[in-house]
Amino acid sequence: MKTPVHLQFRGMEESESLYAHAVSHVSRLEDAFGALMSCRVSIEQLQKHRHQGRPYGVVIDLTLPGHELTVNRIQNEDVYVAMRDAFDAIYRQLETVVQKRRGQIKHHAS
Repeated sequence: MKTPVHLQFRGMEESESLYAHAVSHVSRLEDAFGALMSCRVSIEQLQKHRHQGRPYGVVIDLTLPGHELTVNRIQNEDVYVAMRDAFDAIYRQLETVVQKRRGQIKHHAS
């Protein structure tokens, strides 16, 4: 894996298993799309809701040549589910960027 992964924890202790989980997701993105420059993942334990537990929020900033993609509204009570959903969302964004580069998405005339 060539892409540097920067993982930041807020309001919780650092976890090697979460870091390994993030690295495995980034390596899958790299295998599928190639040229990624950097990936920043922030995991935050948010404040307790009145009727729910303490959700985790995941923010992903992915940089590739000519683009910067961000996912920042992913929350779940299970940190692994929140991370999976965030990486699924960034995968879809990355897929759209690659399709535009290849000319597979039509541009409508104004």
